[in-house]
Amino acid sequence: MSVRGPRLEFAVGAFLLLALASLLVLALASTNKRFGVGGGSYELSARFSNLGQLRKQAPVKIGGVVIGQVADIQLDPVKFDSIVTLSIDSRYKDLPADTAAGIFTSGLLGENYIGLSPGGDPEVLKPGEEIAFTQPAVDLLQLAGKYMFSGGTNNAGAGSGEPPASGETAAPPVTEGPTP
Repeated sequence: MSVRGPRLEFAVGAFLLLALASLLVLALASTNKRFGVGGGSYELSARFSNLGQLRKQAPVKIGGVVIGQVADIQLDPVKFDSIVTLSIDSRYKDLPADTAAGIFTSGLLGENYIGLSPGGDPEVLKPGEEIAFTQPAVDLLQLAGKYMFSGGTNNAGAGSGEPPASGETAAPPVTEGPTP
């Protein structure tokens, strides 16, 4: 027969508080400490022909430093380009007007993100403006497929691997010197 003592109840209560605190830390880490309370950011847009695996909430970086996130992704019904809305931290409000945006991948199989490369224009992008210079995502599987299957297409003449035309016979290989 066991009797519940105050030590056991205290230990269970402390364990539950620790579990709740760790869940709160996990929730804060997964939301990047943003709770939907705006005011600290402004929006820019960029037009891309290929997004790859870019998703909402993806980071926006300059030189590897996160300065914002992807707020929205829409399809232009006229040009059929993807329009990405970027939510940029207001601390970085003086981005030059000739800033370029590209979609990159963190590592070989990592997440996609928007990388910004500021230019040298003295004019700055105003909230709501569109970034004019963009670079679409690179599809690594398509690139590897082109590399793997493009070889051997320029071989002409003998030994091209094509069978002889009908009615023709293939000439025997020419060798010099006596054959054993």
